[in-house]
Amino acid sequence: MPILAEIRFALRAALWFVFLTFPIMVIKADPIGQTVIWRWRNAVWVGACSFFVCLALRLWKNYRAKHPALGPSNDGGSFIHRILDHSGQRRAFLGILLAAAILFPFFASSYQTNIMITALIYVVLGLGLNIVVGMAGLLDLGFVAFYAIGAYTYALLHLHFGLGFWQSLPLGACLAALGGICLGFPVLRLRGDYLAIVTLGFGEIIRLALENWGEFSQGPSGIANIPRPGFFGMTLSLDQSILFLYFIMIVFVIATIFVVNRLRDSRIGRAWIALREDEIACQAMGIDKQKTKLAAFALGAFWAGGMGVVFAAKTTFINPASFTFLESVIILSIVVLGGMGSIVGVVCGALILVLLPEYLRALSEYRMLAFGAILVLMMIFRPQGLIPTIKSRYPLENLTDDRP
Repeated sequence: MPILAEIRFALRAALWFVFLTFPIMVIKADPIGQTVIWRWRNAVWVGACSFFVCLALRLWKNYRAKHPALGPSNDGGSFIHRILDHSGQRRAFLGILLAAAILFPFFASSYQTNIMITALIYVVLGLGLNIVVGMAGLLDLGFVAFYAIGAYTYALLHLHFGLGFWQSLPLGACLAALGGICLGFPVLRLRGDYLAIVTLGFGEIIRLALENWGEFSQGPSGIANIPRPGFFGMTLSLDQSILFLYFIMIVFVIATIFVVNRLRDSRIGRAWIALREDEIACQAMGIDKQKTKLAAFALGAFWAGGMGVVFAAKTTFINPASFTFLESVIILSIVVLGGMGSIVGVVCGALILVLLPEYLRALSEYRMLAFGAILVLMMIFRPQGLIPTIKSRYPLENLTDDRP
């Protein structure tokens, strides 16, 4: 019977998950008593939860396959797309979101507002990488390098020349865009895994240069006392600075969404999508492949550089350890989790990936394990992302056959 096959599959999945989590969930070393504590009850809980979750998801997937009316057309992503496609509903939905965002810091603590600022920074970073990966189809694993260029631009300009946040913001973004062009030229002929390896190397080169070139970047000790954004020369307290930076990020997110949405529907945006779908056909249609790739790298790096300046102003201290390869992986995960090329999906993916670990702190030592399990389940049962982009369709209606 099919149900027996599903039970056997869920049982194998549960045993495999117990095996993978065994060193973390079952074995606990006591360094003081120099003993090992075996927590077999945790293995039973992990196996039972994995079994029932896997069985329920498999049965639901089979049920949806037998009932097309419950298929992808009625999922949460399409529901959001239907809301955004209707002009009146879209205005009401966006108005509610904007009102909630404006009122949030007045009902939340400074700590929660600070966490939300980080989430909004990753929203803009995800939208920037979405240009390169989601629209143009160029796998960039060194995106954090442009983030670092923006942060160190502000830190060094303030350290040596006394420039403030607003003067450094355009300079950091433009220097990062220039770095994107410098990266784009050597990799114009590369694609796929080779492109990913080269961009990964570029990110590591920038990080190692910042770490070892002490005369230029202060080395591993980093740069401290970076000022927060000012407001017409007024002296702001810590809470007021956090609140001001939060509203700056709200403006940045709105501006980024508007610009990226306009770019997607523009001539260059359609060229990026054509390049992602078929590079050879794109070139055969007369699209300049080199300029298209360089534009994608430059624009994606521009947003990363701007957010690097904001990050330096938020933390008031930076060092090379803040710009590791893991940051690039997190930003790429935001794009993949939300949906390649989807603006709404990237925003949701960034909020989930940044906020979820914070709200899983109640699980203590298991929170990152739970976080990883959620991502794995997401990739298995919804590989297209939370809110995948919908391709434009042009229905042909009222066509008549004039042939005799």
